This record gives sequence, structure tokens and C-alpha cells, in this order.
Amino acid sequence: MFERLQHFRNRRKESCFFWGARQTGKSTLLKRLFPTSPYYDLLLADEYRRLSQDPSILRQELAAIKPSPSSPVIVDEVQKIPALLDEIQWLIVNKGISFILCGSSARKLKRGQGNLLGGRALRYELYPLVYQEIPDFNLLRALNHGLLPRHYLAPDATPLLKAYVGDYLKEEIAAEALSRHIPAFARFLEAAAFSDAEIVNYQNIARDCGVSSPTVKEYFQIVEDTLLGRFLPSFQKRPKRRVIQAPKFYYFDVGVTNILLKRGEIANRSEAFGKAFEHFIFQELAAHRHYSGLDYPIHYWRTASQLEVDFILGDHEVAVEVKATELADSRHWRGLKAFQEEYRVKKAIVVSLDSKPRRIGNIHILPWQTFLEQLWGGSIL
Repeated sequence: MFERLQHFRNRRKESCFFWGARQTGKSTLLKRLFPTSPYYDLLLADEYRRLSQDPSILRQELAAIKPSPSSPVIVDEVQKIPALLDEIQWLIVNKGISFILCGSSARKLKRGQGNLLGGRALRYELYPLVYQEIPDFNLLRALNHGLLPRHYLAPDATPLLKAYVGDYLKEEIAAEALSRHIPAFARFLEAAAFSDAEIVNYQNIARDCGVSSPTVKEYFQIVEDTLLGRFLPSFQKRPKRRVIQAPKFYYFDVGVTNILLKRGEIANRSEAFGKAFEHFIFQELAAHRHYSGLDYPIHYWRTASQLEVDFILGDHEVAVEVKATELADSRHWRGLKAFQEEYRVKKAIVVSLDSKPRRIGNIHILPWQTFLEQLWGGSIL
């Protein structure tokens, strides 16, 4: 159905970790790209039981089949058995076997003193769907349903999103906290959603959740480690103006944020549309940074006087402001102009709902479709 852009660039025959939040489509992609590979799925109870009881079984079975270097051995949900990594490292070093180690979080491996292979494995990630992967892309559907494949395709994604948040986020991820305070963690997930695309205030969130600020910081670390959210740092290079230094926060999928915030249906031109639209563009940038192999930094910039640019790409090469308006005007690029007064910028872009591209001075006004086509086509960076 979807032609995913993750093709394990430059992997060749190297082993790698392959991370991604649940339901991003990791297993489906691996089975399509490597149909002849030996496959160990640790979600299966019998597979988990026999390998957790005796990890050396993996070594014994691979000695019998002698996998081809072109067909890497795939271990899905590898974080469930940290002890398996010692066997895997031995097989990589002594037998030259290539592995793809798939999972939703390295946190359990680190917590269980799991062997992360000492730099022998590359790291890849799968994000929710992006514009370039979806035929006949529908923006309103993406903003309402989110971009996990199953959710995007569903006639009504709300029940699926509620199940995802209730069963996965509030229970399984809460267990990562090693805490009995699951209700507090559930409150935190909702409170953090109010910080989505906003500057994080740990003390306010702590007060709302009834826990301490250090506990809130630990909870955010869990969300980051399990790939369910990420911080957007402030751009602070040689500032002339006084700038805000606290990071912003985004959940990994706009649909998940909608459910946590109880937004209901997002309609065009609504306030919720503007927030979700900015979140969607951030998801595209985060995925592009990884899939392209460019790994450029992404920051935001805001001054104490509230001049702001949503996204600074690279070493201030590109500045991007996102506006959910059908006719962008000078009010919408005040932040871009202020940023250009301090830094030399190759491109200053307003991503909007305009119907056609325009250029006013050194400001490029791009319809969101045009921006994304240029981004994935390699002409933004």
C-alpha cells in the first residue's frame, strides 16, 4: 500500500538497530525488504520463552542454516531479551553474520545492561508515514487521523487512537517508569500534550500532575527513549537579542496528540488546525533529516520580545515559518525578518495554505505541497 522511504541507506552488509514507535510499520517493511531472511519475532510467546530461557539457541540454529550475508538475520522486539545481544555480538564478530535488530525502545536494553554491540551496529529509525509515501495525500485526514499507517487508512481512527493511547502509552510505557504511580504518568501524558509545539515548563506540568519537577523530567526522558516524542531545542548561536532557551516538545504523531488533548474533529481554519499543521510539518522535517542521511539539526528561535521562527534548519541555512493561512502577508514573516537581521540565511520560507508560490524580497512563500515536494526532492537543503 505505501512505498516507505526507509531503505537502510549505506547499510550494505553491516548489522544495525532499527527503532520506531509501535505501529509505524517496522515489521511489515522488514518482511517486504528481506523476504528470505531468518526471522525471530519475540512477540510470539513460544519464541520469547525458548530464547529467554537459553539465548545460545540462537547461535545453534544459525550454525545449522548458515545465513547468507545478503539476507540479514532479523530479530524483532529485541529489547524483550537483553541477554540475546551477547550472542548476537559473538555471531557478528566470529561468524560475520549480519543482523537487523528491531524494536520500539533501547531503554529496556540499557536498563537491563543489554549489550548495544559497542558501536558495531548502525542505527536506523522508522517514522510515521510522510507526504511522499502516501498516494493522493489528504491533509485533513492526516491531521485528524495521524500518520500511523493503520490509523491513516481507517474510516474512523478515533477508536484506534484511543486504544493506542490507553493500552500502549498509559500502560506499557508507564511500566518503563518502574513506578507504581501509573495514574500520575497518565496525567503527565495528557499534560505534556498541552506543551505540544510549545515551550516546556516543567514546574507547571509537575503541578498539574501532582509530582516533582525531577519526576516530570524523568517522564519526558521515558517518552523520548521510547520514541514517542522529541524535544526541539532553542537556537542560541551568538544571539544579539535575548532569546528563550527552554526547548519545545512534540509527540511523534499528531493523531496521538489529538486524542490526548480531546480535540475532536479538526476543521480547516480552526485554531486546532493551525497547531496540528505546524506539528505535521515538524514530523516531515524530522523524518526527512533521518531518511535523507543529512542529519541536519533542527531548532526553533524565539526572542524575549516574542519574535519567533518555527524551524531553523542546519547551521541557520534555512529558516521556516509555518502559517495556516491562505494568503500570507508581512505579519506572518516578522520573525523571519528579525532572524535575518542577526544571521545570514540562504532561504527564508513561509509554509502556508497559499494556492501558488510567491516571492517577496528574500522571503519565499510556498504552499505546503510545494514545500514538501521541494524538501523530499532535495532542493530545500
